[in-house]
Amino acid sequence: MKHLLVIVLLFVFQINVAQEDSTRGYKVKVGEQAPDLNFTLLDGTQHTNQSLKGKVVVLQFTASWCVVCRKEMPHLEKEVWQKFKNEDFILIGIDLKEDLKKVERFIAQMKVTYPFTIDEDGAMFESFTLPKAGVTRNIVLDKNGKIIFLSRLYDEKEFAEMIAIIDTELKK
Repeated sequence: MKHLLVIVLLFVFQINVAQEDSTRGYKVKVGEQAPDLNFTLLDGTQHTNQSLKGKVVVLQFTASWCVVCRKEMPHLEKEVWQKFKNEDFILIGIDLKEDLKKVERFIAQMKVTYPFTIDEDGAMFESFTLPKAGVTRNIVLDKNGKIIFLSRLYDEKEFAEMIAIIDTELKK
């Protein structure tokens, strides 16, 4: 009986891992409209799905404790934000569940200049991801708020693909 229970548990675990692999931890898909957004940047600017219309948007989910996030952020600053910030574009860093002082130190340490908000309870993150999904995610929205790219972790090839998609979308 114990062996049967172990086999069933392993099978369920493998199904969950396989589902996570195929979705990369997302519950949204490319081609779908972004979930409802309503947040305030650290500078006090309020944003919703409606206020973001007309811009290509990158939502970068991050946290100060995330090593991969720290690796990716200088690339986001230089290769994405500095390249596209004067176009119909916005890159928004979304810190996951950290307090303001910690986030301000994190931004200063990373020397990034793109706008930031704090997802205090993780609700915004969870509107895009499956339960217990890992951070280090970029979500690109077109000018109508539709998801056109989803990334997970930092991979140079995938990062280059994201930049190409942003560039193409801005030229439309």
